[in-house]
Amino acid sequence: MKINVGIIFGGKSVEHEISIISALQAVSNLNKEKYNPIPIYITKQNEFYSGEAMLNIAEYKDIPALLKKSHKITMFKGGKEVYIRRLDNKKLYGEKQTVIHVAFPIVHGLNVEDGSLQGFLRMLDVPFVGSDVLPSALAMNKYASKLLLKAHSIPVLDCFLMYANDYFENEKQKLAELLEKFSFPLIVKPIDLGSSVGISKANNEAELIAALDLAYRFSQQVIIEPAIVNIKEINCAVLGDDKNITVSECEEPITAGDLLDYEAKYMSRQTKKCTSASQGMASLKRRIPADISSDMRSKIQRLAAQAFGVLGCNGVVRIDFIIDTSNSEVYLNEVNSIPGSLAFYLFEPIGMKYEALLDQLIRMALRRKRMREEILYSFETNVLSMQKTFGSK
Repeated sequence: MKINVGIIFGGKSVEHEISIISALQAVSNLNKEKYNPIPIYITKQNEFYSGEAMLNIAEYKDIPALLKKSHKITMFKGGKEVYIRRLDNKKLYGEKQTVIHVAFPIVHGLNVEDGSLQGFLRMLDVPFVGSDVLPSALAMNKYASKLLLKAHSIPVLDCFLMYANDYFENEKQKLAELLEKFSFPLIVKPIDLGSSVGISKANNEAELIAALDLAYRFSQQVIIEPAIVNIKEINCAVLGDDKNITVSECEEPITAGDLLDYEAKYMSRQTKKCTSASQGMASLKRRIPADISSDMRSKIQRLAAQAFGVLGCNGVVRIDFIIDTSNSEVYLNEVNSIPGSLAFYLFEPIGMKYEALLDQLIRMALRRKRMREEILYSFETNVLSMQKTFGSK
C-alpha cells in the first residue's frame, strides 16, 4: 500500500509563492511507486484547499481561478488516523475522507515555518517531516537563536534588538544607544523573516532610518548587526535527527550587490516563468563546491552539524554562514529550518539524489512518531471521578 503524504504549502507568509515552488518541485521528485502525494494548499487567508489542479504550477498564475477548481478542506483526527475531508462533505479523491499517513510541510516564513504549523500537526498527532515546534520557533527568531548558539560557543555576530514601540516613541534615544554600540556600516533585519525580506544595509544615519522603517513593515522587532565589509557568504545543509546526521557540500551564492536579496534569490529569469521547470533556490547563481580551503570547509561543516544539534533540529536544515575575508573569521548568520528547494542541490554533489533525500525525510518523520509513542504523556486515572474533587490540591 502506498503511503499518503500530505504536502502542505503556501500560508500567510511573505514567502508564500516560494513555498509553492518548493512544494511542487518536491512532488515532481517524489517516488510515486511508494508515495501518493496529496496537495494541501494554505491560502494567504489561512484556508485549506486540495485538488488535482493544485499539482500543476501553471495553475498558480491565477489563484482565484485555481481555488474554484479545487475544494476547501479540513484536517481532523479520527481514532488513530488523521484525515482530510471536503467541507461540503462531498467526495475527495473518490472517498468521503482521505487518510494522511504523514504530513510534509514545505512552507517558508512567519506563521508557518516558525512552529505555528508544527504545533497544529503535533495537536493532530500526525507524523510530520522536519523540525518540531521549539526548534522551528528558535530557528525563525534570529535573536533567540543567536543567544542559544552563542551560549554553546558557536560564533555569531553581536546584535542590537529594537522593538517598534520603543523606536517610534524614542527615536533619537534609541538611535543614540545603537550608534554608541556599533558604527556604520550596519545590517538591519526583521527578527523573524526569511528569504532576505526586509533586510537592508545602512552606511549612514539617513539610510539607517530608511532601513528601520522598511524592517518594521514586516515585524515588530528588528535586529541590527555590524556589516562585514569584506564578506563571503557560504551555505551548508544538514540532514538528520537525533540518531544520524549527514552534512552537505558547501555552496557560495553569487551576488550582484552587497546583499543576496529576495529578487536575486527568486526573481531570476528562470523563476519568473511559472512553469514546471521553476527551480526556486536551485536557480540561484552559485559555486558548488564553494571557493574555500578544505580547512574552512571542514570548519563550516562542523559548525553546521553542531548548530543542528544545539537547536534540536530534524529533517533538512540549511545553515548560512559569513566569512570576514579580511581576517578569515567565520560567523553563523541564520538557520533555515525548511530551506528553499529543501536544499536538495547541496546533497547531490555528495551522491544523494533528490528522490533519496525525500525518502529519507519521510522515513525520519515516521521513526520520530514511533519514538514519541513510547513516551508517557498522561495517566489513566481520572481525578474528577474521585469522591472528593475540591481539595486544597
